[in-house]
Amino acid sequence: MVEFVVHRIGSGGEESVFNDYSAVLNGEEEQAFLRRFFLKPFSTMGSTDEFSPTEDGSTNPVEAACKRIEDGEELVTCSLDIAHHLEAVCREHEKRGGDLFVVKFTDVEVAGDVYEAVGIYKYEDKEVFLESKLKNTQLALRLGRGLGSRKPDMACLVVFTGDAPTLFILDDASSAEHWRKGFLNERPKRDHVNTTRNMLEMTKSFITQELPHDYEIPKADQIDLLNRSVQYFKENTEFDRTSFAREVFESDEVVDRFQKFGERYGEERALDLDDRFTISADAVKKQARVFKSVLKLDKNFHIYIHGDRNKIERGVDEAGRKFYKIFYEQEL
Repeated sequence: MVEFVVHRIGSGGEESVFNDYSAVLNGEEEQAFLRRFFLKPFSTMGSTDEFSPTEDGSTNPVEAACKRIEDGEELVTCSLDIAHHLEAVCREHEKRGGDLFVVKFTDVEVAGDVYEAVGIYKYEDKEVFLESKLKNTQLALRLGRGLGSRKPDMACLVVFTGDAPTLFILDDASSAEHWRKGFLNERPKRDHVNTTRNMLEMTKSFITQELPHDYEIPKADQIDLLNRSVQYFKENTEFDRTSFAREVFESDEVVDRFQKFGERYGEERALDLDDRFTISADAVKKQARVFKSVLKLDKNFHIYIHGDRNKIERGVDEAGRKFYKIFYEQEL
C-alpha cells in the first residue's frame, strides 16, 4: 500500500504550508500509478548510502522520523518533523522551497527481497500539461501545472533493510551539499553494491591511467581490457580479485601491478576493496555505461569495439598514415 503526505516548503518570503492529514488512493489502478510514479526514479540506482551520526552524537532527525514510521507511528506526525527539518536546512543554505512528499510503502522489492520503505521527495518546479474535458457536446481544453513525467529535483528512498536502513538518493551537483549533508546527513554504505562500483572504478582507473604510464598500450587494447572487465562482472555472481585479474590481464607482471595499484587506490580514498564479494547486477549495469568502448580517430571516425579484439588490427602505411584494419563476417 502507498500512503503519502504533501507539505509546501516556503522560500523567498513565501510561508510554508503543513498539512495535517495523509492520503491513500484506493483502487488497484490508483495504487499501481502511485508506486510507479514514486519508485520509478530509483530503478537504475548504482550506489547505496546510510544515515551518518551527527557531529554532536545526537540522533539524525530524518533517521529518527523514518524509524518512527517503521515502528507504526502516524505518518503525518513524522512527516511534519521531516518537513520542519528541511525548511530549516533550506533557509540555512538559502535554497528554494517546493512541494515535499513523504510516502510510506509496503512491499518494496530490492535485490529480490521485499521490505517496507519511506520515500522523501522534493519538487521545486511543476510542469505544464494540457487537460481536455467533455462538457455536453463540446470539448473543453485548459492548461494546468502539476507533477507528471519529470523526476523529483531531490529524493531519497529509505528502505528498512535489517538493523541499518539503506538509502537510495537522487540529487545533482548543485543540491548535493544541502540535500545529502545538510538534510539527510548520509555516508556511503559498505555493502556489495558500493564494493562492486568501487572495484569497477578502480579497474577503469588502472586501465586508462596507470597502465599507459609504463606501457605503450593502444586505445583499442585499453577498450578491450575495459570490455573484458565488464564482461567478468556480468557473467559472474561472485567476485574473486585474483581470478578476475588473471582472466582480464593474463600477464603476471600486469596482474601484480593491478594488485599493488588496488592497495594504493583503496588507501588514498579510504575504501575497503574486498578481495571477494557478491557482485551487484544493478551497480554493474549503472557503471558499465561509463566504460567507453568508443575508439575516436581524429574528428573523422568513431569505432565501437564491443567484442573480439583480434578482429581489429592497427598499423602504419608506407606514407606514414596510421590505420585500423577491421575484419567481419557479415553486415547487420
